[in-house]
Formats: sequence, structure tokens, C-alpha cells
Amino acid sequence: MDIRQHGHHLAKIDHNLTHSVPTLPMANVYPLATVHSPEALLRELLSGNRLTSHYQPIVHFNSRKIFAYEALCRTVGPNPFDSIDEIFNHAKGVGMMLEVDMRCRENGIALFAAQSSGQRDSLLFLNISPTSLLHPDHSAGTTGMLANRHGINRQDIVLEITEQEAVSNYQLFRKAVDHYRSKGFRIAIDDFGAGYGGLKMLSVLEPDFVKIDRHFFRDTQKGNINYTLIDSIATACHRIGIEVIAEGIEQESDLKVCQEVGIDLAQGYLIARPAAELLDPRRLHLPHSQMPRESGSRLFDEVICVGDIANQIPPLAISDRTLDVLDRFNQNPGLYCLPVVRGNQLCGMINRHRFMEKHMVGRFGYGLSLNYYKKVEDILDDDFLEVHHYASVEEVARKIHCRQQISVYDDICVTRSGRYVGTVSVSAILNAVTENSMMQARGANPLTGLPGNEFIQRQIAKMLSQSIHFDVCYIDLDSFKPFNDRHGFEMGDRVIKAVGDIISDVLQKWEVQSIGFAGHIGGDDFIMITRPKNSVAACEELIARFTKALGRFHTEEENIQGFYYSTDRSGNRQQFGLLSLSIGIVSTEIHNIKSFAEVSSIASDLKKRAKEIPGSVVVRDRRVTIPLNRRPV
Repeated sequence: MDIRQHGHHLAKIDHNLTHSVPTLPMANVYPLATVHSPEALLRELLSGNRLTSHYQPIVHFNSRKIFAYEALCRTVGPNPFDSIDEIFNHAKGVGMMLEVDMRCRENGIALFAAQSSGQRDSLLFLNISPTSLLHPDHSAGTTGMLANRHGINRQDIVLEITEQEAVSNYQLFRKAVDHYRSKGFRIAIDDFGAGYGGLKMLSVLEPDFVKIDRHFFRDTQKGNINYTLIDSIATACHRIGIEVIAEGIEQESDLKVCQEVGIDLAQGYLIARPAAELLDPRRLHLPHSQMPRESGSRLFDEVICVGDIANQIPPLAISDRTLDVLDRFNQNPGLYCLPVVRGNQLCGMINRHRFMEKHMVGRFGYGLSLNYYKKVEDILDDDFLEVHHYASVEEVARKIHCRQQISVYDDICVTRSGRYVGTVSVSAILNAVTENSMMQARGANPLTGLPGNEFIQRQIAKMLSQSIHFDVCYIDLDSFKPFNDRHGFEMGDRVIKAVGDIISDVLQKWEVQSIGFAGHIGGDDFIMITRPKNSVAACEELIARFTKALGRFHTEEENIQGFYYSTDRSGNRQQFGLLSLSIGIVSTEIHNIKSFAEVSSIASDLKKRAKEIPGSVVVRDRRVTIPLNRRPV
């Protein structure tokens, strides 16, 4: 949520804003100047339908697409309070928080539905107060009924809970949030780092999204505390599968920080201001200078981390003298850059050519004399690229594209938990990317274009080495050989291609970050990698889309009957149900898995159990079995 003053629904607003979407009925508007008490003013706002919603886009700026809209409270006509924040502050003070919060929730859903019908590709973020969730009169089913009434899928609604409000009963609060999650809604923490809850709120809610408060972007020079905290929050959230949104983006430098620390989702006045109507994506303001250039093809991660190809270059100390730098470069003609540390913390880089030209030669040839007694900290170049040791070479290559031209060929610094471990040259990164691309091309399935078995093993090994929690969904078509025999190989290939396309589409919807991965093991076997909390829902959607497509694969008679006849493996004529999917989900959150072999072994058992149940079914780690669209055999 884009916030200037600390508040729940927005700050810094235009008190004379009007909304142009005539979805909610307008009652007569009476002058408010004669009404004095906060409660009376609030009653007038509610009874006169004086509250409305404006929408601010949340953008995935690497793809330059609108990912979601956040509904923000506004008033129709003059606001009787100093700001929107004051509406909620007074509502809380006079015990009307639930009424105001629910009206904002209804406005947000109704006006969004009225404008987005037919192009429902974006999520809707709704602000919800913890005070409302814990109110004894709060009805947990109201939001679901509003979503149903206006035709919005619950999984497309994100309930955004501000971290600025104190929560006294975390157990009850967690129970309320879990109820919404069980009904299909997603959860976000707003203003993360600016309120009372902090890491405890993160631990209690286990949200799908975290919005980093604008405060941390006010001073983000590399190496200072704000930059470090943004990097740490993003790294921690990404490692446990939480999407991060940078809110309050106002300057191009803010976007640069987002790209450097791996935040892909952003919201703020630089991109678009809140408006009554949903913004046309073509009107987004996304500076091209900050956008990475696209490579020729989409690359997948290699098994090695960038730290595995880092060179252990002994760093300079921040207190070293300029002559120490000159000696190091003279002793090592092949040394292009030197890292500088304070203790174990990386402070910057010194480029050989810029150091020689600026500090040794200088404008008039007196560089050495002028800089003879200076220390490294006096000449340090802080425009350097720092990456975590477990970052993929493709991720690092994308970050190189974002650098300024003057430093694009500088070596990259590699850190582990914030400590310097080595450097990697740009040429080494490009060589690794090229090798990975060639391996992927060699291993890709020619029918679906998805990575094959060898690359799947590398991907799983890679994620295991990063200690990331993820689920591996093994997908198998039931009775595919009899179907092939009955309908021919051409139709069989169409089915295989369709399954691969559906898996890719489902992943694109459920996984924004690099955890999402689709692979084609071979034949009618696929895998899909997701975050643990998304695996079952993603598999359910996969099965629903596949079931909907059955009419393209079976004859009209077969679709009506729900079965067909073909020969089994023994050559006997037998009745078979329509095509279905058996899915076994192996979770690293439940099993302490250390190798691809363990994943494969558990998956084989789960798939066997799934195939024992007629129709499409999902089995997850011996604990959850979800039969879907069963058909009698």
C-alpha cells in the first residue's frame, strides 16, 4: 500500500476527489460543516455513501505487466477529517472500525468487479484491520459472500493486514486469518517493518505477500542500514516462499534497489497514482533505463551457484593506503578489480582502469602526488554489484544488464550471509549462462519444449542446495497407452502437448518468483515445482483445466458415456474411463530430503497410491489425498 503518513488505507490525499464509476448508489449529500462529533461525521459518511474506492496498480516491472490492484479508501466530495488516516483513527476511537472497514471492503470488491469483468487477470488487494478481524460482531463469511455476489474468485483476492496495529491476542488473530486462508483468500502483510509485529507477525501469519514499508527506501545508499534491511527482508521472504512488494516507490533509484535485491513487484507514485478507474497498462510509467534487457531465450537455473565459480581474491582493507592498491595491481597484471572490506563486510570495489586514470595519473598528471597519502576509503567506488553465493548465474546475468555502462564489465562481488567470499568476472558468468543454455536445449523435450529429465535433476539438486522449501508434483496420465492405441499417436501427442501447456499456464499464475518450475520427464510423465502452500491448489487447477479440455481429446460419444473401449497391455478388450491425472506431491517441508533419489523414491510410492483411486487424484506425502472428478471405471 502506498503510504506517506503511517496509516491503514492511505495518506496524503486530495480531499476533493470524486469517483466516476456509478456502481454504488449515491444518497443525498448534506453539508457537514454543522456536524461536529467524530461519530456523527462517520455516520454521515456511511449513510450518505460518501466512501468510495480508488485503485493503485502493483506492477511486475520486469515483465512490465500489472500484477494486482490495491483498493484504497477515498471520500466522495469533501473529507470532513484532515486525512483518510483520521477517518480510521476516529472510527477506532468511537467503536465504528468494523462498520467503516466493511464498507471499504464492499466498495473495493464491487467497484473492482464492475470495471474488470472480462479481463480478470489481476489480483485485488483489500485492506483489513486486525481490529475488525478480532471484533466480536465480525462475520467471517461476509467477504466470501461479497466475492461470490460480484463474480470474483476468492483466490484472486488478497487480504492486506497492516502491521502497524498492535495485536494483543495472536492466537485468536491467527485463527481468524487461517479461516480466510482456508476459504481460498490470500494474505499479505502491509507496512512490514514499520509497526509493532515485525518478525512475530510474519511468523504468525505466514503470508503470501509482504509489503516493505516506504520508510526503508528513503535512504538506500549501498551498504547503509536501510539497504541492508531491504536486502535481508527480501532474501528471507524469498527463501521461505513469500512474495515481496516494494511500496511507495517514488524515484527511479528505488526501482534500481528493487532490482539489485531481487524484488520484482512494486507500487508507488512513480509508477501510477491511485485513480477511480483501473489503469490501462499502456499508461504505466516504468523507466526503460531501469529495465533489464531481455535475453534471446528463457533460461533455467543450473545446478551450481554463482559462489561455486567465485575466485577467492584477497580483499583490501578500508584502512589501506592508495600505494597498497597500486602495489596489488602492479603485482597482478591480470587483476581487473579489487574488493574492499571493513572486517568481513563488503564496502566497495576498485576498478584498475578507473583507479589508474583518476588517482594515479589525474587530470594534469599529478594524480600520484595528490593521492599519495590518501586511504582506500577516500577513493572507494561504491557502484558495485553484490550477489548472494547461492544466486544462479542467469539471475546474476540479468542484474549485469541493469548496471550503468561505466561499470557493466566490473567483476561481481559474492557474499554469503553478508560476508565477502570472492569475485566473479563477467566473462565467467556469460560462459556459464551459455553452457546452461546449451544443456537445456539439448535436454528439452521436442514435443512440449519443457526441460527434460537431466535438467530436472539439476534443478531439484540446485534448490536442495539452497535449503529452499518446495513441493515436487509428479504428474502422470492414467491409462495413456490404451488411449494412444484407441485414438492414434497424433491425438496422443496433442494430449501430451496440452498437458505441458496447462502446467506452464498454472505455474505462471501461482508462482511469480523463480521457485516455479515445469519439466517433462518423458512420455506422459511431468513434474511441477511450487511453494508448499501452493502445491495442492495449483494441482487442483491443473486438473480442472485438463478436465475442461477433455472434449477436445475424446469423441462426443465417449464424453457422453464417460468411458471408451480399448485393449490393455495383455491385448484384452477392456473398458477405460476418460483421461485423468494422478499426481503425487513430495514436500521438502515434511521430509528431510537431501537428494534427487529420495524425491524420486517417495514420488513413486505416492503415484502408485494415486493410481489406485479412479479418476483424477492428488496425493501429498501420505497425509492428504484429494480425489477430483472421479469417474467409474
